[in-house]
Amino acid sequence: MRVAIVHYWLVGMRGGEKVVEALCELFPQADIFTHVYVPGAISERINAHRVQTSFIAGLPQAARRYQRYLPLMPMALEQLDLRGYDLILSSESGPSKGIIPPAGALHLCYCHSPMRYIWNMFHDYRDRSGPLTRLLMPPVSHYLRTWDAVSATRVHRFAANSQTVARRLSTYYRRDAEVIHPPVDTRAFHPVPDAERGDFFLMAGELVAYKRPDLAVEAFNRMKVPLVVAGGGEMLGRLRSLAGPTVQVLGPQSFAVLRSLYAGCKALVFPGEEDFGIVPVEAMASGRPVLAYRRGGATETVVDGLSGLFFDQQSIDAIIDAVTRFEGTDFDPQAIAAHAQRFGADVFQAGMQRFVADSLAAHG
Repeated sequence: MRVAIVHYWLVGMRGGEKVVEALCELFPQADIFTHVYVPGAISERINAHRVQTSFIAGLPQAARRYQRYLPLMPMALEQLDLRGYDLILSSESGPSKGIIPPAGALHLCYCHSPMRYIWNMFHDYRDRSGPLTRLLMPPVSHYLRTWDAVSATRVHRFAANSQTVARRLSTYYRRDAEVIHPPVDTRAFHPVPDAERGDFFLMAGELVAYKRPDLAVEAFNRMKVPLVVAGGGEMLGRLRSLAGPTVQVLGPQSFAVLRSLYAGCKALVFPGEEDFGIVPVEAMASGRPVLAYRRGGATETVVDGLSGLFFDQQSIDAIIDAVTRFEGTDFDPQAIAAHAQRFGADVFQAGMQRFVADSLAAHG
């Protein structure tokens, strides 16, 4: 059986690329198709496969400015030649599922989210854009939405990375989806003895506006409680200017440092709404509780009172209240770490194997 994996772009190793990596382990003979490919930024497991790019890769500065070519990506996908493949696995968050599958081939889509910038977060992205982008976004997004909805009909079955994303698939595509949580390398993390933990709270991950890291910084400024912020992104400079004497903004950190921060913190603060959210699972695998906004994927991974606490508003006061409640609550690090194993890479692979096998059997 010839297998093709289609991914939107391969320019770094984030959650979507970790899924591709796991699919490569399941299908070591698979070929990979993508818009842009930067081998030096990608894992050896993915690099070991044959990777074919769309014409987007040949456009000026595509490796850095690939997202500016979004309006051309539907055409680029439809020009990829997938004749001869029996199974096509598309990994969707940017446009990837819109390939034209051969007649008789089975097309399965693992969806991290329908494209946020044209669907559920369209107004957020437009509000943060410059004047020219704000002017162009409505007509371009209208065209992309139409194509995106039509291209969903080329998929035989969808899998979603969370119940949150499954609901979006139902809303935007009118399609059902099986929920298979993405792979988290939970075995790379572990709790440490109490004596090795610090007196700080942690916020980690990409520092972008929709994740509301500013709220956490302002809350800990007001409480005068230690907060460590680890991660890079468009808000790094602003957060450094906002940070008071008890807030330390480190910027991007190595995996080894992040692992130490997870294990050593009192709790992870998670004020954003994510499709799934790998960072909270990594913190829990380290035995640390999560103080999370009660929306999105965190509601599927964090258990209130067992592995963390929720707050119901994205506000400074709500975060302060959660920290206050946390200080009066006992958590069992071993129980938290055991709970996190439900989201391990082995669970994802077993779920995908079952999903593919059932789909092949139904497809005939």
